Amino acid sequence: METRQTLVLGGGCFWCTEAVYKEVRGVLDVESGYSNGQAEQPTYEDVCTGRTGCVEVVKLEYDPAQVSTRELLEVFFVVHDPTTPNRQGNDVGTQYRSGIYYTTEAQRATAQAMIDELTAQDAFGAPIVTEVRPLQHYWRAEDYHQDFFERHPDQGYCLAVAAPKVDKFRRTFAALARR
Repeated sequence: METRQTLVLGGGCFWCTEAVYKEVRGVLDVESGYSNGQAEQPTYEDVCTGRTGCVEVVKLEYDPAQVSTRELLEVFFVVHDPTTPNRQGNDVGTQYRSGIYYTTEAQRATAQAMIDELTAQDAFGAPIVTEVRPLQHYWRAEDYHQDFFERHPDQGYCLAVAAPKVDKFRRTFAALARR
């Protein structure tokens, strides 16, 4: 019997984050969307204004018997920079903030424990600014954002930003990759 859990992550542009998690074994579905803002059914254009409070996120449906929340978060902390507030590379704005949006208390505890461990190790040489909050107000992004990297691997942004993150995942987490 398959058990599904949902975890939502904001790690900058959702095209990049989605591309990575599509490669993780045990992840059953990955969807790009917007969450934890005030707007009702925001569009990409709305979110880009920075006035909605929404974050570009990926919603992961996963089987915890195949991949743990901790493993998903280990990937998260390797493929994005959790120390830059409202920014990932050249993507700047509150919609690109680092966030873990949990759906269970166990996910919250795992996320906080990891942040505490990484902070104690000074793993990034700077404070971790990742917010850990309950998932609120999730909205699916427009169809053209779904599977973007898969459909447009030669697009400039995908080549420059998404592809290196996917490559880093493959090198660092070969044991977690789909076979």
